[in-house]
Amino acid sequence: MTCGACVGRVEKRLARLPGVTAAVNLATGRARVGHPAGLPAAELVAAVEAGGYTASVVEPDRPAGDPSADGRESRSERIRLAVTAAFALPVLLLSMVPSWQFPAWQWLCSALALPVVTWSSAGFHRRAWQGLRHATATMDTLVSLGVVASFGWSAYALLWGGAGDPAMRMPFSLTAGGAGAAHVYLEAAVGVPLFVLAGRLLEGSARRRGGAALRALAVLGTREVCLREGGGERTVPVELLLPGQEFVVRPGERVATDGVVVEGGSALDLSVLTGESVPVEVGPGDQVPGAALNVGGVLVVRATAVGADTQLARIAALVAEAQTGKAKAQRVADAVAEVFVPVVLGIAVGVLGFWLGAGADPRAAVTAAVSVLVVACPCALGLAIPTALLAATGRGAELGVLVRGPEALESLRRVDTVVLDKTGTLTTGRMTLTGISAAEGVDPERVLRLAGALGHRSEHPVARAVAEAARQRCGELPPVDGFSATAGLGVRGTVEGRAVRLGRPGPGVDAPVLPAALAAADAEGRTSVLVELDGSPVAVLTVGDTLRAGSWRAVHRLRRLGLEVVLLTGDRPGPARAVAEELGIRTVHAAATPAGKAEVVGQLRSAGRTVAMVGDGVNDAAALATADLGIALASGTDAAVGAAGLTLVRGDIETLVTAVRLARRTRTTIRANLLWAFGYNAVLLPLAALGLLNPMVAALAMSASSVLVVANSLRLRTWRPGSGGNSGRARADH
Repeated sequence: MTCGACVGRVEKRLARLPGVTAAVNLATGRARVGHPAGLPAAELVAAVEAGGYTASVVEPDRPAGDPSADGRESRSERIRLAVTAAFALPVLLLSMVPSWQFPAWQWLCSALALPVVTWSSAGFHRRAWQGLRHATATMDTLVSLGVVASFGWSAYALLWGGAGDPAMRMPFSLTAGGAGAAHVYLEAAVGVPLFVLAGRLLEGSARRRGGAALRALAVLGTREVCLREGGGERTVPVELLLPGQEFVVRPGERVATDGVVVEGGSALDLSVLTGESVPVEVGPGDQVPGAALNVGGVLVVRATAVGADTQLARIAALVAEAQTGKAKAQRVADAVAEVFVPVVLGIAVGVLGFWLGAGADPRAAVTAAVSVLVVACPCALGLAIPTALLAATGRGAELGVLVRGPEALESLRRVDTVVLDKTGTLTTGRMTLTGISAAEGVDPERVLRLAGALGHRSEHPVARAVAEAARQRCGELPPVDGFSATAGLGVRGTVEGRAVRLGRPGPGVDAPVLPAALAAADAEGRTSVLVELDGSPVAVLTVGDTLRAGSWRAVHRLRRLGLEVVLLTGDRPGPARAVAEELGIRTVHAAATPAGKAEVVGQLRSAGRTVAMVGDGVNDAAALATADLGIALASGTDAAVGAAGLTLVRGDIETLVTAVRLARRTRTTIRANLLWAFGYNAVLLPLAALGLLNPMVAALAMSASSVLVVANSLRLRTWRPGSGGNSGRARADH
């Protein structure tokens, strides 16, 4: 495919099959096709081939833009361009510099031009002929007609128009002016294919760079894995690794697949998956993703997912899906490009007829018509949006933002309200010790040590939180004798000769300080645990969910971007209000059921808001699906991720700010591309029709147009979160 008209043609061919829908992407050369289960893929391929194109079914594990195939294609294009330049440059120089024109120079130029018009332009002629056979016209039709018309007029002038005189000298003009038939037009005949081939080579190279992120994901996985079996080790291809098997990861190696650490401790570099440059410490029991780089000690990992089920494979699939999709604006641009070529053909015929009817020089009339054919550029229209989305989705994956499709990016840039779940989104979702209030004369650290020892024997999450805090602060915990647990009341036992009870506070706790601590914990919506030693209350431990490290920054940055932030949680009003006050969120909806969350989101949308819902749990899935855009944390449940259009790989709410800024920068890039694509044609087509453009100059301008659009999109590949795209609408209610 070479332009937006090709896109429309392929989509229409596929849509003729019963029950088939298709979205074709010019930048990636891929089509996402929905079809009945009983329709074989061979029929889809045959439909595309019937339209004059080639097609094949994409292998699930093959990255977009196979590097070897791209390399072969690029090498072939470079060879064709080099040969074309060798023949075309002498023709251009002799045609443009009259002082260099020697006797019979025009006959030498015609001989040099013949291979360019035939062999170099064969692809244009072949695709134009295929289009003619199927009653369609594309960019290649315009190029082919321009080349044939230029060379045909030159041949006529040489043989019958007086230009064959060996003594002829020909001035060069940047416009369509000239004197009669004794004028050859070989510079346009060779310049058009030369500049178009050069432009497409640059454009293809830029498009391949735009898809580099996805190809990089595909090669991150390891090829071999060191299995641990029966006390020994053996190396096997990674394809033979099965869930449940254990494998060894040494320093400097990548983790072969998703798994859980069973032995050893190390630091893992997760930057390829999350964009986070700081290594993460892992040990026994910790989950590790495939492709993470081991930068510390030796690990033994038990595989939990392999192949297409791994986190890396899911990321690659999401990016590929996003890059194959089509934005609404792209459908409009493709529709314009589809009718653009027939309209340009009509304009060229009209220009030729008008000039001849007005009594103008036939050479000038042909020049103007050829210039119209050559300067028109539907390629820029077809590439303006998909190349920007290609670069943006690839860059997003590098920064830890997975976009399910271009529709998600479109929705994100329009969002004005962000609804945030609390537990697991703004908070860690894990119970931790948040405070110790001890009675006068009681050592808080000793109380924590005794309580932690008792809590270590319990399975209750509150007791486990106390035990974890005690281990971190006090080291190894003492043994417990006579442990017993009473449902709803707590646990008790003997630790270092002291009778210890850990449980729910009862009425009438009269130890100084403790009633105030209980009241404060209740006001904050936290859980209070009373510690008794030898039957006397000595301390209150406060346990609760804690905020994620970047929650405060994320909320305030979202507001600075002009977004309204709403807290929506199924938790009690107390904890919800405490979190909202700490983060500066004014609108709070607490104690919401899953259906209630979806209802709140629906009400906001009914009020004219464009809503993004951020959540991580099963209870958020309905709200995620109801919102204009659902955003899930990768650490969340499969239900939440499945209902979301955008996934934050790091599990860090701060990444949402990056996603918003990237979406806005992408919007700016697309607008600039479309402005250039439409503006270029709107300005240069009239100039060509008026005879103010030489076809060679027109070909150069047309090639540059596509290259500039792709180059502008590629700027997104190096975009940094702090480099722009963060402007927002000021809101007085902040």
